[in-house]
Amino acid sequence: MADRPTVGVRWDFRDAHVLITGGSHGIGYSLAQAFADAGAVVTITGRRRSADEYDTDLSRFRYLQLEVSQDDQVDALPKSLERLDILINNAGEPMPGGGDPWEPDNFDKAVKVNLTSAFRLSVGCLPLLRESRIEGGPSVICIGSLTSFFGYPLTPGYGAAKAGLLVLVKTLAAEWGRYGIRANAVAAGTIETNMGGGGAIREEPTGWTRAFFARTPLHRPGKPQEVANAILFLCSPAAAYITGATLMVDGGYSSTMWEIPDSDAMLRQVRGQKA
Repeated sequence: MADRPTVGVRWDFRDAHVLITGGSHGIGYSLAQAFADAGAVVTITGRRRSADEYDTDLSRFRYLQLEVSQDDQVDALPKSLERLDILINNAGEPMPGGGDPWEPDNFDKAVKVNLTSAFRLSVGCLPLLRESRIEGGPSVICIGSLTSFFGYPLTPGYGAAKAGLLVLVKTLAAEWGRYGIRANAVAAGTIETNMGGGGAIREEPTGWTRAFFARTPLHRPGKPQEVANAILFLCSPAAAYITGATLMVDGGYSSTMWEIPDSDAMLRQVRGQKA
């Protein structure tokens, strides 16, 4: 069998200045690598005091300490930047501080970390974004998830916040389009990151992995690089007329209400075929 042709996409973000919150690991780290590979000047944030405290190599990026639950730190961050073309609101946590996620105070913490901080930082970065002259226009990107669309009792505050992010980008798009600023979201499905379970995600006969694989048409988890690719597209001139949108990167999970084996069985029944 002949080798399949390899089709690659090369992004050019030379001299673009990018800020990625939570860029020390997972999707944020893959994003930082991808933007740096494309020539961008990348600033990332993390909770630790310095980049040297992480296992990952962050030497390609400017590192700033940030705790998104602290308003004063969020407000101070834009003042440390001389220029900004792309803001990625990536930092988030399902259950910040631990505890019972159904306790109202813990719900409030989750909303603040995952939604309010993104709004606060976006507003703080507006003056810098308005000065941007990047081709295709400056961008604000927020990271949603499947909990933006589906109820998940384990993380009520996180889900509410992630759902709110999708309307937030529509609101930012509606208000800031006059400045040429685009705002979009990516809703990531089950991705092989620490938040997604860590490392390779394998199908098991019971539990959440069984249900996940059974419902996902592509029958595999996603990779952080695949989310990064979608975001680079949304920030590129190729997406210059896209704003207020949410791009699903979930392997098709949200495209069906049935588990694939169940829908196959129903089709066989309709067609009069034996199991």
